[in-house]
Amino acid sequence: MSKKLYVFSGLGADERVFQKLDFTGFSVTFVKWQQPYRNESIEQYAKRLVSQITDSRPVLVGLSFGGMVAIEVAKLIETEKVVLLATAKIYREIPFYYRFFGFLRLHRLLPTGLLKQSNFVTNWFFGATSEFDKNLLKRILSDTDTVFLKWAIDKVVAWRNTHQIQNAIHIHGTNDRILPTRFVNCDVKIQGGGHFMTLNKPEELTEILKQ
Repeated sequence: MSKKLYVFSGLGADERVFQKLDFTGFSVTFVKWQQPYRNESIEQYAKRLVSQITDSRPVLVGLSFGGMVAIEVAKLIETEKVVLLATAKIYREIPFYYRFFGFLRLHRLLPTGLLKQSNFVTNWFFGATSEFDKNLLKRILSDTDTVFLKWAIDKVVAWRNTHQIQNAIHIHGTNDRILPTRFVNCDVKIQGGGHFMTLNKPEELTEILKQ
């Protein structure tokens, strides 16, 4: 019987960021982002997403913001394992400067149009180096819903989780510039992996998933 995987993509992204991973032998469901309610907490949002999980004791895979949501979901249901990619497990793993901006609410002053632009700065932050990765990142940013984007950024900088998921494995790239590895306590380091490592380090990640 195929192992059940429920995959949470990054902030505003979708299953396209996982297209280079080999999920052979797994039964994969990509959890769909839903439009957040006004003033909805990340805990309340995770509770709504649970309805998409129809198998008992699944394996959750969460990338970036999706990893934080996967952690909140894992607090609500029994899971076999939680695989975290390029994310933070607790709020102290989120860089202090993000939390500082959140405390002052400065992130709310960022123009939405700027956040959705793709340029050399966003390519550098995400670690998109090939033309394929750059073009995909451009399409993902362009397709990202503005309301969801602003809501999710607010949830990241305001996240206060202190609960450590006992059956989690945290995989992080050494070149992650959005969530630098020096701030996180991960189980596996992918040498040279950036925040976009599902695309530029797919062989290593696939091998870890199969293990």
